[in-house]
Amino acid sequence: MSVPAAFDRGADSYDRLVGFNPGYHAQLRRSAAAIPAGARRVLDAGCGTGASTAAVLAAAPRARIVAVDASAGMLVRARRKHWPESVRFVHSRIEEADLAGEQPFDAVFAAYLVRNLPEPDATLAAFRELLRPGGVLVVHDYSLSGGLAARLIWHAVCWSVIIPLGRAVSGDAGLYRYLWRSVTAFDDATAFAARLERAGFGGVTAHTMPGWQRGITHTFLARRPHERNGCPAEHTGCGCPAEHRRPRS
Repeated sequence: MSVPAAFDRGADSYDRLVGFNPGYHAQLRRSAAAIPAGARRVLDAGCGTGASTAAVLAAAPRARIVAVDASAGMLVRARRKHWPESVRFVHSRIEEADLAGEQPFDAVFAAYLVRNLPEPDATLAAFRELLRPGGVLVVHDYSLSGGLAARLIWHAVCWSVIIPLGRAVSGDAGLYRYLWRSVTAFDDATAFAARLERAGFGGVTAHTMPGWQRGITHTFLARRPHERNGCPAEHTGCGCPAEHRRPRS
């Protein structure tokens, strides 16, 4: 299944479907609030129809925002909305986006993206390089807590609500069956936090959303460490071997 093509097909009904989830936009804003209010440059990676872009704009109203998505159909919907001149949309796979002149970013916001990537580790490493030292990566996504309860709730909600509703509104449940499968196959919250650390991020934290999505949807916050002469700040002056001083990727 081509994920961008699936989102192209579902673009026209996507906003209507997420509108049935009363907490959808509030939860995006809750995660985006981790972006420093004084951020000047923010990358919205996997912006979709612009819901995440609106959350970023609310969190960092003075920032220049570059919003990137691989689905042309989703971007058509995003561009139809009203945006200030500080927001620019780019049609590209995130790993292929030409961001020359835009980086380094103070923050990268990735909502419902990493789980859909064919090579998440490579993209997380790329995010690290796009950030300034001390810059933040905020990931908002479905990532089960690891407990049986969250997994059972996810199965029940998908098959009793999300998949039937997707079929009724869009006429095709394929994208929503993919959503169900992708979440069950993705890292649990502990494993994803470890993945972020392996990608070279520090200060990784995870917070779950309230309500029925407790243990299902999380905000992950991570930082690109400050470095000195290629050595992470925590190694400064430690005399560690050269291989430990190389930035992790």
